[in-house]
Amino acid sequence: MHLNTDLPDWLHRRLRTTLGVTRWGMIYERAAQAFWPFFSIVFAASGLILLGVHERLGDWVLLAVSVAVGVAALASLILGVRAFVLPREAEVVARVDARLKGRPLQALSDTQATGQGAEASDALWAAHMERMAARVADAAPVPPDPELSPRDPYGLRLVALCILGMGVLFGSVERAQTVVRGSTGDEIAMGAIWEGWITPPRHTGKPTLYMADLDDRFDAPKGSEVTLRLYGVGEDGPALEIRETVSGDETSAATDFAVQQAGQIEIDGPSGRLYNVALVPDERPTAELVGEMTRAASGETRQDFRLTDDFGVVRAVMTIERDLDAVVRRYGFVVDPELRAPLEVNVVLPRTGDRTEIEGVFAENFSLHPFSGLPVMLSLTAYDATGQASNEALGEAILPGRRFFDPLAAALIDVRRELLWNRANATRNAQVLRAVSYQPEEVIDDPALIRRLRAVIAKLESRPEPMPDALVDEIATELWDLAVELEDGELKEALERLRRAQERLQQAMRDGASQEEIAKLMDELREATRDYLQQLAEQQGEDGEGADQPDNGETIEMTGDQLQEMMDRIQELMEQGRMAEAQQLMDLLNQMLENMQVSQSQDGQGGDGGPAMQGMQDMLRDQQELNDDTFSDLQNQFNEEFGGEQGQQQDGEQQNGQQQDGQQQGNANEQGDGQLDRGDLADRQEALRRELQRQRGSIPSGPNGEAIGEALDEADRAMDDAEQALREGDLSGALDSQAEAMESLREGMRQLGEQMAQNGEQDGDAQQGRAGGLNSGSERRDPLGRSPGDTGQFGTDDEFAQGEDVYRRAEELLEEIRRRSAEQSRPEEERDYLERLLDRF
Repeated sequence: MHLNTDLPDWLHRRLRTTLGVTRWGMIYERAAQAFWPFFSIVFAASGLILLGVHERLGDWVLLAVSVAVGVAALASLILGVRAFVLPREAEVVARVDARLKGRPLQALSDTQATGQGAEASDALWAAHMERMAARVADAAPVPPDPELSPRDPYGLRLVALCILGMGVLFGSVERAQTVVRGSTGDEIAMGAIWEGWITPPRHTGKPTLYMADLDDRFDAPKGSEVTLRLYGVGEDGPALEIRETVSGDETSAATDFAVQQAGQIEIDGPSGRLYNVALVPDERPTAELVGEMTRAASGETRQDFRLTDDFGVVRAVMTIERDLDAVVRRYGFVVDPELRAPLEVNVVLPRTGDRTEIEGVFAENFSLHPFSGLPVMLSLTAYDATGQASNEALGEAILPGRRFFDPLAAALIDVRRELLWNRANATRNAQVLRAVSYQPEEVIDDPALIRRLRAVIAKLESRPEPMPDALVDEIATELWDLAVELEDGELKEALERLRRAQERLQQAMRDGASQEEIAKLMDELREATRDYLQQLAEQQGEDGEGADQPDNGETIEMTGDQLQEMMDRIQELMEQGRMAEAQQLMDLLNQMLENMQVSQSQDGQGGDGGPAMQGMQDMLRDQQELNDDTFSDLQNQFNEEFGGEQGQQQDGEQQNGQQQDGQQQGNANEQGDGQLDRGDLADRQEALRRELQRQRGSIPSGPNGEAIGEALDEADRAMDDAEQALREGDLSGALDSQAEAMESLREGMRQLGEQMAQNGEQDGDAQQGRAGGLNSGSERRDPLGRSPGDTGQFGTDDEFAQGEDVYRRAEELLEEIRRRSAEQSRPEEERDYLERLLDRF
């Protein structure tokens, strides 16, 4: 290449390298275009040979195919040689120059046609040469582009590559040796070959093994399938012989057999191998009942169990049979029972994951079964994939069922149990029902239930002999329905609505519902829960503080606000897609609703005191929230002045953390920059001061009236100072005044509490909301079981709660501290404080 200008040495070397690389790329292009048919034929033939396709062809067919392939390969090679032309230098330069702006290589090889010798023209030409030389620095090798797709529209070259790849992966190089055969067809001269595979049973989860890659000693699970393939057969028979002792059939010489025992596998002949096989036995599974059988509040039977197997349990069955020797033979159980088949229930096992060791809970509701309430013998059996069964895990228990606390309902269930024990008790059952339902109007309010009970008695008294099974089942079902109606009363409809709402929400968790559907279902659950609590409270009020409610030895205390917070948390988790956590929280909510009792205060209102005390508590809570919002606004102001956008982000994270804790109730008016409107804060402070002035009129007179008035005057003054500071933008001063107002409110509440105690009102208030279920008001206890009282003080003089409950509460407190300390959205000061608590305890 001749250039009419001198280039720097480094640029000249770089240009030569670029042109050289481009030249080799063009050589590759033209070779691919010329020889792709030849290489396609060679690749396809090689792949077929490696796969052993030629071994299935006859001699003449193989010869004909070989000649055809050879001729085609030779012809394609000759055509390729004739079509292949090395690229010329001008072609290489033109390809590189075509990628550069203005074709500088062509320009540098040009000469000045006109104006030579003129100063202006020569200067212009020199400037043009310098600009073109500068563009040469951008020269880069041009990658090759064979453009084979138009030349091979059917993709034959790709098919050939695929055949070659299959031959390399799944074929054998030794098979290529059998391509050349002697004229006598002697195959032994070419060498006999074999292949073998060992496939373990599917339930073991182990992969298939290629025997040629195994050592002379290996382990195989029992039931593994051995597959052998022999190649090379002579005139006198097979060139290779198989001998094995692992199948247990000494006379067998098959190429396919199963490993049933330890032994040897021998391939005798050229390239033969001898394998010593050790058997990996398939052990029987084991089953174990853990702990005693328990009963849930709904009557559901629960039994912990543990299953193990070396390769995995596929099925487990719980068998429940009456323990007749343990039945107390009195009343209707004096007669011998009717024969009933044992109850067999499949245990639900996890569908995914490791099944070699399973720990779970067997949960079924047997309240309607004839065995309910009777001594039973338990038997748990596990099965593996081969059908091997474990030794039975045995246990004894009283089969739990639903408990009935209404006396008449419990009597109906006893009659039903005796009837299902033996229908010969029908006469006795009719007599018992007439005795317990004497003057039924005194114990049953619903006339329809009275008529249904009399109809049951009539069926028992007018029964045919022998009593048919259909009639026994009909009477048993009617007795159960009557007992449930008597037990639940008006609560049944509300309970059914609640259960339907829970089932629909759980189905939404499994189906991955949208946020709109989740919000709708949560609203339905909240409404159903509210109706159920109201109905439960009315029933317990009539029955005397829920005296007939079940006592399972454990009490859950929760306010209505906490229940709503739990539902909000469930909705939040579902919207975030964390369905497993939402399901756990939903199960906890169901458990609490099943064990629920609702308490009310003596005056029919939930609360921590009289109207005056309740009003002051509300004001203190609102003042605390306003103080939190003011502090957040002060942080935003500080971050804007010194931290810029980083400070705003930190403040936004703090506000999010406060919203999660329930400290903000949505009454903060946020501006576009994330700060609270200070005018809105001042208006809220003014509204609190007016509420304080209104509440002062409801303070009862008493010995502490003067002290209460002084405390409220101080609170009023501090609120006024805080309002003025907020309107002037003095957030720091507003915080100080708000703190003074809260302290004065607490002093007023303390004085009012002492006055109520002196008047004998405090004892009455202390009884409200302590029936042990869900508090209908805002009664609170600290985590150690102590009541903080009605004085608004931080702390109490009550003694610590005693018994096992204090340890449970201490564990709950520790878990709550750990949970909150792990939430990164909480303020750093709060997390530091929680971590110090954890370090201390």
